[in-house]
Amino acid sequence: MTAPVSSTLLELGTAGLVEDYFHQLGERKPGIFDAMMDRHGKLRPGWESLLGSLDTLGPEGRLQQHEEIQRLLAENGVIFNMHDDARRSWRLDPLPWVIDHAQWQALELGLIQRSRLLNALYDDIYGARSLFDKGLLPTQALIASAHLLLPCHGSQPGDRPAISFHGVDVIQDSEGQWRVIGDRLQAPSGTGFTLENRILMARALPEMYRNAPLKRLAGFLDNYHRTLTALAYQHRDNPNIVLLTPGPSSPRYFEHAYLANYLNIDLAEGQDLVVRDSQLWLRTLGGLQPVDVVLRHCDDAYCDPLELRGDSQLGVPGLLQAARTGGVAISNALGVGILESPELADYLPALCEHLLGEKLLLPNADAATIPATAPVFDNQMQRLTPTTLNLRCFINRSASSLTTPGQQLSDYHVMPGGLAWVGTPGSPSLSSPIVKDVWVTANAPQPHVSQLRQARGPVVATRDGTDLPSRVAESLFWLGRYGERLDARARLLREALMRLMEVDQDEIADQLLDELLIALNITTLNNDGEGAKLRIVGFVQKRAALLAQFDDTDSQALHALFDQLLRNARSVRDHLGDDSWRVINQLRQRVSAFNSSLGASAARRSCEGLSAQIAAFFGLCNETMPHHYGWRFMDIGRFLDRVLGLLSLLKLTLNAPHTPGLALWEVVLSTTDNFTAYRRRYRSELHPEAILDLLLFDETNPRSVGYMLQRLERQMNRLPGSSSPYRNAERRLLIQANAALHLADIDRLNHLTDTPEAQQALAQLLDQLIEPLMALSDAISQSHFSHVERPRQLVSMEPDA
Repeated sequence: MTAPVSSTLLELGTAGLVEDYFHQLGERKPGIFDAMMDRHGKLRPGWESLLGSLDTLGPEGRLQQHEEIQRLLAENGVIFNMHDDARRSWRLDPLPWVIDHAQWQALELGLIQRSRLLNALYDDIYGARSLFDKGLLPTQALIASAHLLLPCHGSQPGDRPAISFHGVDVIQDSEGQWRVIGDRLQAPSGTGFTLENRILMARALPEMYRNAPLKRLAGFLDNYHRTLTALAYQHRDNPNIVLLTPGPSSPRYFEHAYLANYLNIDLAEGQDLVVRDSQLWLRTLGGLQPVDVVLRHCDDAYCDPLELRGDSQLGVPGLLQAARTGGVAISNALGVGILESPELADYLPALCEHLLGEKLLLPNADAATIPATAPVFDNQMQRLTPTTLNLRCFINRSASSLTTPGQQLSDYHVMPGGLAWVGTPGSPSLSSPIVKDVWVTANAPQPHVSQLRQARGPVVATRDGTDLPSRVAESLFWLGRYGERLDARARLLREALMRLMEVDQDEIADQLLDELLIALNITTLNNDGEGAKLRIVGFVQKRAALLAQFDDTDSQALHALFDQLLRNARSVRDHLGDDSWRVINQLRQRVSAFNSSLGASAARRSCEGLSAQIAAFFGLCNETMPHHYGWRFMDIGRFLDRVLGLLSLLKLTLNAPHTPGLALWEVVLSTTDNFTAYRRRYRSELHPEAILDLLLFDETNPRSVGYMLQRLERQMNRLPGSSSPYRNAERRLLIQANAALHLADIDRLNHLTDTPEAQQALAQLLDQLIEPLMALSDAISQSHFSHVERPRQLVSMEPDA
């Protein structure tokens, strides 16, 4: 079978792709509808110009652009955290799925009708329940379903729609008819991924995107934000909207952070929220802030452990009651999960005629539905292959419809596109290896829609960051701590691996390696039953122990530390700049390549690269994050961990069993990145007293204890509550550490290598510094992160009149 090739395609040289594709269609089941070609081998509207644009690139150019798209996906962190804790990404096909205006219009009408139908159905199931009495519902199946939540009966105020946002999975059958696979109402995901796919296509293939007559997505997202705003009962001009996420463990957490950032709303976990007096509040550094609207991405039963699923750790106790009394609006209403039940599929035609007086426009797919095909490029970008696509469409209730009764066609907006993925009908999107951008053709060029909306009222400028959720501040604090901890371990490993490579050349190197193994806490248990820890002996054993730090089995090794850093970074994804996040993903790629088969030289270079990227990340944070409370907590976390690491290293140097003397002091200078500064001051001679001055007392040296205590004090003096005339616990601890340093008798520290008295004085000073600084982390947590409720006065203490 040979396809009739147009003159345009012959000129462009795309004929080979088209003929080969048409031949493959003939080898499959003939007569099956294909998205790109009709049964006579003619391209459908919109495809010819698109193929022409891709053809100008040639096979090599297409492959380069494909690799660029995949690189952008990796840099932007478009990954899924699967339930087995593995992380995977998908491949974005450079050839979009083109849907012409006529096809889309038919689908759009059916989608709007389905949203109207399910809204009316929800109102009856959790309201009058007349459909059960009339036998129009599968009563037994629905009553037995875990998704029918009886506490939700009557919980949705009548002046707010139950469904303001609706996801519908569809396919095309063998005749090109749209059919529904299922509804997504509890947590309709995919809008963030859809938008990211479109942005990446525009960046990687700008000319093709710019010239394409397609409908844009940004207008839909703008309407979506207006709808969320209109749902609010109070503060309608500037409501506080939060996106409720299960947290970083969710497979779709990337999208939650991405969408919250795009819509400019707060990303919140259940622990960030609390219900008081039937009102929902957000826990922030400045106290409790009222929440007007919740865009939830948690399943129904997990949203309220008080009235729904009692073992849930994701929701907010009392959330259903707050919604019931109008204390907060929720999109979508709790209980909509029952509308996703497959048992409803056979009843929908009759329900549509009963509730809407209309015939159902979009039938459901069944086991006999033969799906249509659509083209996908192979991995080498040289051949198009027919495959089966699923499409998730999105419908949004318009903001204007919330103030007028009834449900009209104009009350709904349908995203002109959606999330398409390769797979059998109904297969999960997260299991698909390939996704596609979906282009809906337009009759005229579409205007650009900015992410910044025109203001509709006055704004009160704010810069202090007191509205920052306490959990976010805590995650930033620990992001700083784990970043510094990972950097310190990489530096120690770098020095240890360097000494490992020098073992055969210098006897001192072997002793230094022993001390570095102790600093890294790499030891073995004595086999004499005493349980005392011994140093590892033998070159082979030491080498294996060091390279094991690049495996993912040790809870103290690089993999584990980076996992903690990544977990906290993902928790604050919407607070990090795009460039900072790209560095995080570069770090992830570097660490994922670590393994114990690395040679000592390659492992040392890996440590150097790791430290450089960590420095780049925090440098970008310093340059791009507003220096309000969130950034200050991250900075406090960094320097608190850095000063504790330095003090521990100095203590180890003082108590080194092998007492290698000046050689170990040289290691201290190198691991703290002070070697160059010391040599510039003191040339090549090593004096422990001079090293102590540089590392302890020199407040101009960013790596000295004195500088770090000053920086901690400066940042803590600008935290919430610091204006009080009374010093809280963390400030008292910092004063204690500062006093120990400033009151140290420097004369007693002279002659460290000669006199036990000097060594004892230094040991006492280090203990006096370590003790309050070790307690500082807990004090900060108690003051700012613990969410301890303040006591409330229940009885008036005023005397009777």
